[in-house]
Amino acid sequence: MRILYMGTPEFAVRPLAALFESGRFEIAGAVTREDRPSGRGYRLTPPPVKVYAEEKGIPVFQPATLRGEEFAELLARIDPDMIMVAAYGKILPHNVITYPKYGCVNLHGSILPEYRGAAPINRAIIDGREKTGITVMRMDDGLDTGDILMTEEIGIGPLDDYGTVCDRLSETAAGLAVRAALEIPEGLLTPVSQESTGITPTYAAKIEKADCIIDFSCPSAGIHNRIRGLSPSPLAVTRTPRGRLLKITCSMPEDDGEPAVPGTVVSTANGRVTVACGTDGSGRISFLSLIPEGKGRMSAADFIRGRQLIPGELLGY
Repeated sequence: MRILYMGTPEFAVRPLAALFESGRFEIAGAVTREDRPSGRGYRLTPPPVKVYAEEKGIPVFQPATLRGEEFAELLARIDPDMIMVAAYGKILPHNVITYPKYGCVNLHGSILPEYRGAAPINRAIIDGREKTGITVMRMDDGLDTGDILMTEEIGIGPLDDYGTVCDRLSETAAGLAVRAALEIPEGLLTPVSQESTGITPTYAAKIEKADCIIDFSCPSAGIHNRIRGLSPSPLAVTRTPRGRLLKITCSMPEDDGEPAVPGTVVSTANGRVTVACGTDGSGRISFLSLIPEGKGRMSAADFIRGRQLIPGELLGY
């Protein structure tokens, strides 16, 4: 069977690798997003799916748009039996969704109909969920509204972050991708409408800059969930008393203490930056590792030694 694969970030590499390395399918091409500037030098950087595909000799396509005659002609030349999608990052038009004999199949990072949309993994962690999963979905014209073909759940531990959960979900998606590609043509999977699950749909909007700003009036658990839901990228941020950006990579809620102004540094002992939080400032959140503006990742202990952040100073964006 000829499969056209569509995906962009690291999450999408393992499913592509599983399909390719199984030796059971012809991977007719990999459609991915354009190279983008990255790093301090803003050098053009290829997406991870492109890197893998080129290493394996899989044809790579990076169309600026999927709409119009140019991509329609490309699709006709490739003539896939199935399109497999994993975190591609663009909405597929109707003519693409309806082209393949066995349809367009999406590997979505949640148990649908919860967390439809662009950032399901981040949002589930930010919301403090204890489980998530992969849904294999037959795509339609809606936003992640198609019929469910398969699901597999994984747990989210209290110390998990976006990176660790994304890695496990990618591995889960890899196994499901091969199963779906084998079982769909055989008619072994029964589509289930999302409406029939009885679960109210929720939406996982794209992560914006405002989502990354730490609000110290929130409870410590909520701040901790936000930090881990955005780590290792794009990262939760605050500012030092001198106005310098401080990105937080790892945190830990602490026991409550005496009320203080939310955002006040109450301790720099034990290699941790501990900050008052909550509506009355009696909550406590400790930063264990961070990235100061213009620097690399470091432990909170190194930051304390090098920058001399003083208890009583106020953090806030």
